[in-house]
Amino acid sequence: MLQSLYLNINSLNGPIPLELGYSSSLSDIDLSSNLLSGALPPSIWNLCDKLVSVRLDGNSLSGSLPEPALPDSTCKSLEALDFGNNQISGTFPEFITRFQGLKELDLGNNLLSGQIPQSLGQLELEKLNLSNNNFSGTLPVFGNNSKFGVEAFEGNSPGLCGEPLKSCAGASHLSSGAIAGLVIGLMTGTVVLASLLIGYMQNKKKKITESEDEIEEGEDEENGGGGIGGGTGGEGKLILFQGGEHLTLDDVLNATGQVMEKTSYGTIYKAKLADGGTIALRLLREGSCKDRNTCSSVIKQLGKIRHENLIPLRAFYQGKRGEKLLIYDYLPIRTLHDFLHESRAGKPVLNWARRHKIALGVAQGLAHLHTGLEVPITHGNVRSKNVLVDDFFTVRLTEFGLDKLMIPSVADEIVSLAKSDGYKAPELQRMKKCNSRTDVYAFGILLLEILIGKKPGKSGRSGEFVDLPSMVKVAVLEETTMEVFDVEVLKGIRSPMEDGVVQALKLAMGCCAPVASVRPSMDEVVKQLEENRPRNRSALYSPTETRSEIGTPF
Repeated sequence: MLQSLYLNINSLNGPIPLELGYSSSLSDIDLSSNLLSGALPPSIWNLCDKLVSVRLDGNSLSGSLPEPALPDSTCKSLEALDFGNNQISGTFPEFITRFQGLKELDLGNNLLSGQIPQSLGQLELEKLNLSNNNFSGTLPVFGNNSKFGVEAFEGNSPGLCGEPLKSCAGASHLSSGAIAGLVIGLMTGTVVLASLLIGYMQNKKKKITESEDEIEEGEDEENGGGGIGGGTGGEGKLILFQGGEHLTLDDVLNATGQVMEKTSYGTIYKAKLADGGTIALRLLREGSCKDRNTCSSVIKQLGKIRHENLIPLRAFYQGKRGEKLLIYDYLPIRTLHDFLHESRAGKPVLNWARRHKIALGVAQGLAHLHTGLEVPITHGNVRSKNVLVDDFFTVRLTEFGLDKLMIPSVADEIVSLAKSDGYKAPELQRMKKCNSRTDVYAFGILLLEILIGKKPGKSGRSGEFVDLPSMVKVAVLEETTMEVFDVEVLKGIRSPMEDGVVQALKLAMGCCAPVASVRPSMDEVVKQLEENRPRNRSALYSPTETRSEIGTPF
């Protein structure tokens, strides 16, 4: 007689049992945000006539979606199907188009391919998400197509066309042209950014000078380091912030460089200036960013942020055709991810004193974003790969606030990546918008990563999901808590309690609380870390200590 089953936002794993399809009274099923894997059992459609909603998003379901046993099944009461953020493959499950009562369909962020059937346009859908798959061909014509923007279909094959995407006429020509441009760019190895923008510049580059007359009204000269640089010259605008006053448009567009990292929303270059200096450039993916007017206020806010644990934005460029560049200092230092998980000779020992300094620096940077600004900002992408660590174990956070520049579908991509990497707060599956409490959750995972020394999220080799909070819970229940710490954390420590190691573990678990309201604020996190500093901090500032000298006690 069970009618509703809500088991969402837990840590359930393994396949969905076949027996679920025998619960003949079920109308609402919500198993979202778990660790479920395997294929969807076809028995689920035994419940077809009574089902109202099925939500299985945010798991690791794979394979193709099974068809109902009865070929004429219409699931007349079914209103919502959410299979988003899984690993479902195959072609579009065309049988869904027979579900005439369907109002909400989410198949986004899967591995589906092929064409989207025209019959989908006959459904009176109110919500639709087919983004980030590999669909191609012509989109169906929706009677209420005004409700579905570009974000519902983005991130698919370049061959997907039709309203609201590009027109299908000439789509293949444009696609091949884009591919040819990329190939030529890679083969020639010429000036990276000049190659990208040469069609726009027409030899009219002008040096951008900064003066008080060019500061936009409302900018605070003292806080903004000279404010916003003017001078568009017809080819775009370079906006300068504190520390970037020396940059000119020629400097930026003529910089030669190499690709450091590619993400779904942009490419990072290490760029060498003509005067021998080096900068880091982030070229945002075309179509990923909000329009100029919408993102202007965010850019100005990011350009004012200055803190010892945050990478400063030095300048921002927007070309006349919408191309966008974020310009930062280039720091030739490694990420926390590399320090924790990369094996190499001469790698520094990360004892507890050093790890504590790293954790405290990250916490202080996040706290400044949350409470140290006139308008608070969330980081939105906290992970060990976005924490830079220098030789003295001082950290600087990167990537903060970028989700505020992105259109909704790309911002969701960043959130989805956080899930696969194990940093995603459970409530984000429904909200899909980051806030200070989701930052705290991600910091909790990061602190566990620092203490335990294991990568959270999906393992590249085995594909298994490493759940660090669950690992700690099991250790506590089995009374093996001390065995969960990385061996380097405990080396040289006489009392884990007196040195703050155990307190840090408790703090991390508090940050990872499933209920957002009970998590501490980042100010509280900073306070607790400061109150529980390691007693013995000798050699903390010595960058020469390496793993080859691990026998030396601290």
